[in-house]
Amino acid sequence: MSFDIDIVLARGGREFAVRVAGGPGITALVGPSGQGKTSTLDAVAGLLRPRSGRIAVDGAVLFDAAGGIDLPPQVRAAGYVFQDLRLFPHLSVRDNLLFGWRHAPAERRTLTLEEVTGFLDITPLLGRRPHTLSGGEAQRVAIGRALLSAPRFLLMDEPLTALDPARREGVIALIARIRDVFALPVLLVSHQQQDVARLADAVVEI
Repeated sequence: MSFDIDIVLARGGREFAVRVAGGPGITALVGPSGQGKTSTLDAVAGLLRPRSGRIAVDGAVLFDAAGGIDLPPQVRAAGYVFQDLRLFPHLSVRDNLLFGWRHAPAERRTLTLEEVTGFLDITPLLGRRPHTLSGGEAQRVAIGRALLSAPRFLLMDEPLTALDPARREGVIALIARIRDVFALPVLLVSHQQQDVARLADAVVEI
């Protein structure tokens, strides 16, 4: 599966032209702040409408301004790991994980809660609330929620930010395992150039 993105975005009174051609595996977007990297993830997820252009994943067109195509987010089925994680503070880890699963079509649910928590090594955390988690634990829970949403692809916004070196190594290994085990295409934003070089199958500067 691959990403094929050629769009123009408008944010804060500015326009950004973004072109991404990423093959299978992990495609990383790198570049200075304010150049539209997070906006690109939002556009692929269907949370931000580009001014013009086209977005396709594995040949399936998600957005085409000229063709009048603009699929809603739930049809695009992106598993999105936000930079600020956006875990629900009033819900337990279990209910945070199951939030996406409950909203996913039954025919696309290929993973169970037990499989994902075992894979991510977060089973002991199920009864806890987000505010009691370390940064690395919260990151794994956010990734687990995305996996349980039955995604066709993953979007990750700065998944390594604010982690200490040991936790960052753990998350890098985890993202690599997700690529290898689930064969999901991943579009990842990061400012960590060395980590990107280790993780990404393709790097796009924007």
